[in-house]
Amino acid sequence: MRTADSPFVADWFTVSLRWLVLLGLVVSLALGESLREPAALVLAALAVWNAVLTLLAGLNRRFRFHRPISLAVDLGGMILLQVLSAGVYGPVFWAGLLPILTAALYFEFGGAVIVAVSFLLAQVALTALRGPLSLAWPALAAMAVPTLILAALFGLWSRRLIESLRRSRQEMLEAQQRRQQVENERLRAIYDLTSTLTTTLNYQRVLDTALDLSLTALRSQSEDSESVADDRLVSAALLFNAEEVLEVGSARRLAPADLRITLPAAEGALARALEDDQPILVAEVSQDPELSRIVALHSCAEVYCFPLRSGFSVFGVLIFGHPEAGFFTADRREVLDIIGRQAMIAIQNARLYQELVDERDRMIEVQEEARKKLARDLHDGPTQSVAAMAMRVNLARRMLEKDPAAASQELLKIEELARRTTKEIRHMLFTLRPLVLESQGLVAALQAMADKMKETFGQEVLIQVDENALKDIEMGKQGVIFYLVEEAVNNARKHAQAPHIWVNFRLIARDLALLEVKDDGVGFDVAETMRAYDKRGSLGMINLRERAELVNGLLHIESAPGQGTRVQVVIPLTEEAADRLHHATRQRY
Repeated sequence: MRTADSPFVADWFTVSLRWLVLLGLVVSLALGESLREPAALVLAALAVWNAVLTLLAGLNRRFRFHRPISLAVDLGGMILLQVLSAGVYGPVFWAGLLPILTAALYFEFGGAVIVAVSFLLAQVALTALRGPLSLAWPALAAMAVPTLILAALFGLWSRRLIESLRRSRQEMLEAQQRRQQVENERLRAIYDLTSTLTTTLNYQRVLDTALDLSLTALRSQSEDSESVADDRLVSAALLFNAEEVLEVGSARRLAPADLRITLPAAEGALARALEDDQPILVAEVSQDPELSRIVALHSCAEVYCFPLRSGFSVFGVLIFGHPEAGFFTADRREVLDIIGRQAMIAIQNARLYQELVDERDRMIEVQEEARKKLARDLHDGPTQSVAAMAMRVNLARRMLEKDPAAASQELLKIEELARRTTKEIRHMLFTLRPLVLESQGLVAALQAMADKMKETFGQEVLIQVDENALKDIEMGKQGVIFYLVEEAVNNARKHAQAPHIWVNFRLIARDLALLEVKDDGVGFDVAETMRAYDKRGSLGMINLRERAELVNGLLHIESAPGQGTRVQVVIPLTEEAADRLHHATRQRY
């Protein structure tokens, strides 16, 4: 027994016609009052046999040598029925139609004629056994002619039917093959998309690749591989710039004027897509307040907008337009969604890579600046002091010969200068690597820094730290906080002329901490200073901002001439707090 993926159509025709013939035989025998036990048993057996074949047809299964067996059963059953009835003179003289139909459906014209002749020969033999054959010739001839004619007609009809079924099946197989080819091209396009997008870390290449593969993937959705309808697709990647408005990052089939357009994404489909983080299909482009400003979309019957957003990170939107209404079917939208999601991942990867490159360059710059600062501090401090000590030692050596008492005083000054130089060097070493931070924590390190400021420069620094605020902060972040304080305190010491500097670290919420460094010095105009800060050659403010970013913090500086300075850094203690803090900041600005 064998199984097929599709129905055996000839079997369905055969079992259906067999049920009709069996019903006709029952009616004929009943009308002729010949529906007695032997004939009824034959009909019952044929009905059971046809029920089995019907079940097999429903399961798309066949016996081995299914057609010859079915034909033999039908032919044998009808001959047996003729034996049990009156033959050509009985009510079921026409029973030969069943095997003829079966032969026509299974073996076409030739099979139908051969079975018809075989049935007629069987009728002749049965008639000869019952009596003189010469008396039955008229009845046999009257049955033979229409039987042969019907066999020929059934054979021709069957041939046309089978040819039609074969053509239909061939067309179905070809259509299935085309659909499979389209699906394979779609999968290949998606694979190419993911491979291409995941292997590039360049923003522009990501956008160009996404738009090019969108066209390729949409074309693969058409069963006609030569179709150029998708070439009318208008597409663009709109990204937010520094002014928080959308501008064209990459585009296909946009007008030159459209490439320079900027959109605020404050209303219409763009705003809804970005706000809901869901793709939107726009049918009335001319009614959209922002999309209608893009000239190339005026000829489009509908536009599909896919937001490039991940969590609180919003990069922009992909737009696709086409002049054909209903072009963006569910399958095509699904492909564009896949492309959009992969493009979003690639853009995130490109941004992370760019941030790593920027961080590497920044660290190199910070290290270079640290070396320059160390060189300046050594030159302005210990180097000058050592040079002064050398000059004083030379002076004291000459004074020993003329005025020993004065030489003794000079040596005391040299000793004091050496002690002060030692303190400066130790303070520099402490700021370069505060070992107390690693061994005793942030509070001890800040207090040690305050003591050294007092000892070395006479600067009063007052430390106040809430221990509860440090429980959820790892050592790496504590180190960044220390350097934030050290930078702010050094800036105040050098420029503020402040008698006092206060350092305060405390909780302002369950998952937010506030670092505050303030002084009572001369103050300055923050806006004026920041306006020309790049030309000052100083990195104090930049260092503060960068170190605040290392702990996901927000830096705020308040100052005015004669009113001191307040440096505040809000530090999130969890990832959720960081997202909430920066999201609230973006909404405010």
